Amino acid sequence: MISSKFLNQTNVVNHGFFNKKNGFSKGIYKSLNCGKGSFDSKKNIKKNLTYVKKKIISKKNNIALLYQIHSSKFYYIKKFPKKKLIGDALITNVKNLPLGILTADCAPILILDTRKKIIAAIHAGWKGAYKNITIKILKRLIKLGSQKKNIVAVIGPCIGQKNYEVGKEFRKKFIKKNKKNLIFFKLKKRKIYFNLSKFIFNQLISFGIFKIDVINKDTFDTKNNFFSARRSLKRNEPDYGRNISVIMLK
Repeated sequence: MISSKFLNQTNVVNHGFFNKKNGFSKGIYKSLNCGKGSFDSKKNIKKNLTYVKKKIISKKNNIALLYQIHSSKFYYIKKFPKKKLIGDALITNVKNLPLGILTADCAPILILDTRKKIIAAIHAGWKGAYKNITIKILKRLIKLGSQKKNIVAVIGPCIGQKNYEVGKEFRKKFIKKNKKNLIFFKLKKRKIYFNLSKFIFNQLISFGIFKIDVINKDTFDTKNNFFSARRSLKRNEPDYGRNISVIMLK
């Protein structure tokens, strides 16, 4: 489990960015696969989620998760949801209610308002980032009474630029939205690479958030021991596990 020094210093939340270690799953899902959407054993996934819950010292609730669709849709919840929520981010101000996000190359983003005691967990792949999901969450926090100076944001492990090859149309789409987005692309040997983490970081800065921690761990790189959808695709594997990132108000 990886933690953010910024969030640790607040002493307001328990949180963690989890990789593949210390779970119960086997084979291509070895071992801490928390993705209910995978074809892994439901029994093992349940055991893995229980392990995560214990690690973040959650005694009362399960981890609130979403059926993620690469959107900008989010929910402000006051209790553990009874029905399946479809979207890509959760917000709460309730203590002991863990919010979780699943990723396998996309960026998990954890947000805390240290003054109002509000948290958010965001799933941002390129589609969510392009649709400004993080900005929409921040705007909601402001409506709830947050001040930018009290907000801490952490961009978790995601695919690194050197392994994130994209096509010409992809780059064209981002540049059409804003010509300044050209800085998030790198050309190397006639191939184009995108910097997802830097793009999200820039969104946060542009909005006026300056307390930002970036966990620089490339999920594609095997040495970091994360599940990676792109790596699994390259290996022609039939499926892949999901990493979980969690935040909870104490």
